[in-house]
Amino acid sequence: MAGLHVRSLLVTGANRGIGLGLVQHFLRMPKPPQWIFAGCRDPKGQRAQELQNLASKHPNIIIIPLGRCPELGILCSTSSLGTPREPRAGRELCQRAGACRAIGHCHLWGNRGDSIMGTQALTSPVSALQNIKAAAAKVGEHLGGSGMNLLINNAGILKGSTLDTETLEDMSEVYTTNTIAPLLMGQAFLPLLKKAAQGSPGSGLSCSKAAIVNISSIGGSITSSFGWDIMQVTSYRCSKVPSHLCFPCKGVVPLQPPFPSHHHPLPVSPQAALNMLSKCQSLAYKEHGILCVALHPGWVQTDMGSSAGHTPPVTVDDSVQGMLKVLSSLSEKETGTFLDWEGKVIPW
Repeated sequence: MAGLHVRSLLVTGANRGIGLGLVQHFLRMPKPPQWIFAGCRDPKGQRAQELQNLASKHPNIIIIPLGRCPELGILCSTSSLGTPREPRAGRELCQRAGACRAIGHCHLWGNRGDSIMGTQALTSPVSALQNIKAAAAKVGEHLGGSGMNLLINNAGILKGSTLDTETLEDMSEVYTTNTIAPLLMGQAFLPLLKKAAQGSPGSGLSCSKAAIVNISSIGGSITSSFGWDIMQVTSYRCSKVPSHLCFPCKGVVPLQPPFPSHHHPLPVSPQAALNMLSKCQSLAYKEHGILCVALHPGWVQTDMGSSAGHTPPVTVDDSVQGMLKVLSSLSEKETGTFLDWEGKVIPW
């Protein structure tokens, strides 16, 4: 990829699908990055075996746990980057969640009085923040005094629900993973991105200099109803759509007045929300020399893409090659935009 030269990057959801494909393609570059930080929820799990194999052969790959307790280093049952309601047979769980020293007490279990085996828990942005801060600290240690050029927020989940069957729990879990986690990742890694931008020559913006790339979906486009007849997946669409976030009040408000006086969150799609987050990041971080963009990878042949029983038309290799070509061409003109893997602008 002639136009994309990064010294260091981090990809979330790097153990399979598009995330793993990105890691593989960065390794194949004529001049691979010095550091490829591969974030995943359970690095020692079976689904991360291929990533483990790659890391054993390439010392520039550093696997970063995202979804582990920062206090104990074990799989955290309250992690918002995991799925706390799924059975975890055979995995070590924290039995001290009611008094976790990492955050004073476990926000998820301690506030609700549930047992560690409870099934009604929602995901916790507080535990996600601690996990992400720990990850940023680990990356910073490896980089020494250098910055990190590229953050690719790729991890995401999808719940196969319809509008009628959507639940509070699923909506909360999808929002936390698909929208809140990328927000927290951007905040935690901002110092490293700023350092990379400051150390790069020139005044323009580029992915080689410093950038946040949020892997989104055309399913979050309000204008497009792509795939509705195949999968409604309301919570997923909402997590990507350009939702109406109001950062000063940390809530969600309509884009047009009259605004509600209480400024309580209104129901919007997580994907829409991720797109709006990308726009907000582009406005806030431009002055620091950081490019921010939302990118639709196409309908890709991954576990998530094939979950509706249909074979998607785009392979992981084609999607990743296309996205890297797009990233290599981005400049300040494209920051804050919503593009697809072929570089086409997607309507909000």
